[in-house]
Amino acid sequence: MAVKMIIFAACVATTLAQYAAPAYPAQHAYAQAEHEYAPTPYNFEYSVNDPHTYDVHSQSESSDGNGYVKGTYSLLEADGSTRVVEYTADDHNGFNAEVKKIEGHNQGYKAPYSAPAPAYKPAYSAPAYSAPAYKPAY
Repeated sequence: MAVKMIIFAACVATTLAQYAAPAYPAQHAYAQAEHEYAPTPYNFEYSVNDPHTYDVHSQSESSDGNGYVKGTYSLLEADGSTRVVEYTADDHNGFNAEVKKIEGHNQGYKAPYSAPAPAYKPAYSAPAYSAPAYKPAY
């Protein structure tokens, strides 16, 4: 009986050993050093005016270096109107934008008119086929 208990205990120990958590060393948290930079004010702007692709847009933005950003961008839409977005962003109010649409076709750029495709007309009339005459073989 003692031998049976020893064999049973060995089987239980073997079974439990394969489910035990592996002993890995503790993970160390490595803190990445954050670099502190002095606030830097900036201004930038750009514009694109391509009459071949009708790509007309611009943007300008400025910052005081302390988290307040003010800017605007505009683009010419396919219908000839201009969309203008004026925005501000800061740590207190977040991002706020005002979108305006300026109607007008006087910019000189509008998507080119493409005539509708001509209707398809077959060069010849389709041949008429009669239904095949056959007898079902039942």
